[in-house]
Amino acid sequence: MHFSSHTIDELQGLNFAERMQVVRKATDQLPTPKKLVLNLLKLAILVPLFMLIARYQNAADLLWIAVLLVAYPLLTRPLTFKLCRPYLRQSRSQLKLDPQD
Repeated sequence: MHFSSHTIDELQGLNFAERMQVVRKATDQLPTPKKLVLNLLKLAILVPLFMLIARYQNAADLLWIAVLLVAYPLLTRPLTFKLCRPYLRQSRSQLKLDPQD
């Protein structure tokens, strides 16, 4: 499980902006059911977060807001990398970011 893009073999040798560009392109190539799963997970975290912010009443709500803010990238980034991994090499070559041998 990859929590950071610099640990993914297909993205080695790229700077941060290039890695994110390849990941975005790979995400665009995902089939609709996989995109749906990814977006539903994101919504499952974001909707409660915004509901808590909108109905903020006490300091205990701040704890839940902080938990959801931390949970969002911890859950969505590894899942995004896992779902996009089969498309990363193709996306990298389409963007002409292949390593020069």
